[in-house]
Amino acid sequence: MTKTSAPKKPSSPARKQPESNGAPRRTPSTSALRLRRTEMLLDISHKMAALDTLDEVLLALVDIVTHETKAERGSLFLNDPSSGELYSRVAQGEDIREIRMLNDTGIAGWVFTSGEGRIVHDPYADPHFNRTIDEQTGFRTRNILCAPITTVRGEVIGVVQALNKQKGRFTKDDMALLEAMTTQACIALQNTQTIERMEKKRVQELEFLDIVADVTGEINLNALLQKVMGEATRMLGAERSTLFLNDDKTQELWSSVGEGLDQVQIRLPNHLGIAGSVYTSGQTVNIPHAYADLRFNPSFDKKTGFFTRSILCVPVVNKAGRVIGVTQCLNKRGGPFTGEDEQRLKAFTAQVSIGLENAKLFSDVQNMKNYNESMLQSMSNGVVTLDEDGRIVTCNAAGVAIFKAEDSAAIISKPADEFFSAPNDWVIEKIHKVDKTQISDITVDGELTFGGEKISVNLTVLPLISTDKNKLGAMIMIEDISAEKRMKSTMSRYMDPGVADQLLGQGENLLGGTATTATVLFSDIRSFTTITEELGAQGTVQLLNEYFTIMVDCISHEGGMLDKFIGDAIMAAFGIPIAHGDDEDRAVRAAIAMIVKLHEWNEVRIARGQRPIDHGIGLNTDTVVSGSIGSPKRMDYTIIGDGVNLAARLESACKQYSANLLISEFTFARLKGTYRIRDIDDVVVKGKTKPVRVYEVLDHHSEDTFPNAMELINHFKEGRTQYHKGNWDKAVKSFEQCLTINPRDGLSQTYIERCRHLKKDAPKDWRGIWVMSSK
Repeated sequence: MTKTSAPKKPSSPARKQPESNGAPRRTPSTSALRLRRTEMLLDISHKMAALDTLDEVLLALVDIVTHETKAERGSLFLNDPSSGELYSRVAQGEDIREIRMLNDTGIAGWVFTSGEGRIVHDPYADPHFNRTIDEQTGFRTRNILCAPITTVRGEVIGVVQALNKQKGRFTKDDMALLEAMTTQACIALQNTQTIERMEKKRVQELEFLDIVADVTGEINLNALLQKVMGEATRMLGAERSTLFLNDDKTQELWSSVGEGLDQVQIRLPNHLGIAGSVYTSGQTVNIPHAYADLRFNPSFDKKTGFFTRSILCVPVVNKAGRVIGVTQCLNKRGGPFTGEDEQRLKAFTAQVSIGLENAKLFSDVQNMKNYNESMLQSMSNGVVTLDEDGRIVTCNAAGVAIFKAEDSAAIISKPADEFFSAPNDWVIEKIHKVDKTQISDITVDGELTFGGEKISVNLTVLPLISTDKNKLGAMIMIEDISAEKRMKSTMSRYMDPGVADQLLGQGENLLGGTATTATVLFSDIRSFTTITEELGAQGTVQLLNEYFTIMVDCISHEGGMLDKFIGDAIMAAFGIPIAHGDDEDRAVRAAIAMIVKLHEWNEVRIARGQRPIDHGIGLNTDTVVSGSIGSPKRMDYTIIGDGVNLAARLESACKQYSANLLISEFTFARLKGTYRIRDIDDVVVKGKTKPVRVYEVLDHHSEDTFPNAMELINHFKEGRTQYHKGNWDKAVKSFEQCLTINPRDGLSQTYIERCRHLKKDAPKDWRGIWVMSSK
């Protein structure tokens, strides 16, 4: 770039002036012109000094340039180093509109990059001229005068140009005048630019402080995550942001997406992907082109349909210097993330890390409190706590029932000496004894009287001691062992304790039925007849006992109820007799665990030289009737209804679809968790007329047993789409791609054979529905 010197004297035309005494004489008009220009340049300095903002300086300077060069229009562009653009501001009413273009395009870009002024007499013949602006605006550019704006250090900070000389052409004298004006105004431009940058920085800092104050003031962890992600997205001009925190127990990065009922928790190993790399290394990663980076996993884009262009991921570090998570921003609008973006996001996460740890601690404490309260309330034994002054502090629901009180308010805050008065004063003796000795005391089969009713109890008094070994009071645990309890203990040996509770609570209505929504599970061993022939009676019983023990543990672990064994089959239900908010997910998790545990057991069987076994599982969610069915002498608690039958049909269909776990559309629609699932068919099962959409759950598979699952699911989905449309050849091609990815995918092979059969038969009114001819 060339350094522009001080304003030059405009050159005079090459013609002789009248002589006086043999020497040329300067005309008065030339002297007057020089004087007027000097005054004009000084006036520019005064005017610029009186203006406060960059917008005012730009508009005023453009007006002066246009007037002094006698042009129709003028414009001034300043360079933005951060984006490599020239920008100008144009007044539109009360608003200011900013125009931007790359600083190496057009006449202005040529002048900026070369640092030399240009006079263009015929713009349309100049290769650097961009005529599209004229075409868009209807303005026709006849000639251009353009000069660089150069600082005293020789740095070009922008360009100024005048368009269409009102009379004649632009001259070198005009160029000298324009350069003199820009030199005179350069300091004012620099000053106002600096002031504007400082003001923007100040506004950003104030805004940053407001954001930090707003975010760190939130104590609810999920709400805080949403705020941090929202503010990071807005602050950096990104399309999406995600804050991942590390779960020290599972070594996973997790985050909550969505709000309210739609909130979903996503998890991933804390060493995988871009987020895992940043978490383990503690180093910021700024990727301008995601698909060019080997660490980026495009499967998430394929799964969600979101296209990732650029990524900025920074570690979240606590005050002890430990990485507790990462913040990831995707797709900055207008280009890649800059170094300034990195610094702002680092500063932001550094400020919010304390709030995150506080919210996480609060969440842990709240979860523990809720867990303890829930545990106490769900206990069948009464639990009462006393403070060191002997006053009752808490009493759970079971305690309220034992004491025949209306609610806990009738018990809490009362002195224990007053509450446990005669004939229950023996309890006070136990409390005083434990207070002195600080040793637990147990009373077996004691007697309490409340509401005129005597109850048999096992009573335990325990001392409460702080971590500093100070006395905090005492806790009393009361187990009701009256006749009803003894009956329940006996019944619980033969059925689920929850069912026993419900049956005992029904009293005379033991034979009644209740309509409720439940998820029914059916499982069945494959080729069981052949196995029994090989093992004989005793071997078959031993196998079933081992198998049922493993499977029932999986069902019970998720809160399911075993309904019955039907030979080698298992029938279970989730949502009865006690409903949970996620019974469908519990059923799916139990089924996955059943398959995984069976695989582990098969490894043991193979090591023993025994034959491995396989089974299929079907799940369906529907309204069923649950209750005790039978006679007063012989009853069986079970469930009946169409929903039960469909679950059994799906279990049987596993053989036809080469699957281990099938679920109905009704179960799929109610799932809250995230699973690897593929839509496999619309089928009319035996005994039904309406089609049901069937899905296969693949989460029990490993990469070895089902490689490239997500890629295969995408091809399979395309095959199903073409199958529905009746495009048999295209469908076959997609299913063949599935077999290329995983040659063991029997379902894809089934569809290839089905498509070829349908192509040959050419069914009329094809709707993509398959009718099963067998159970």
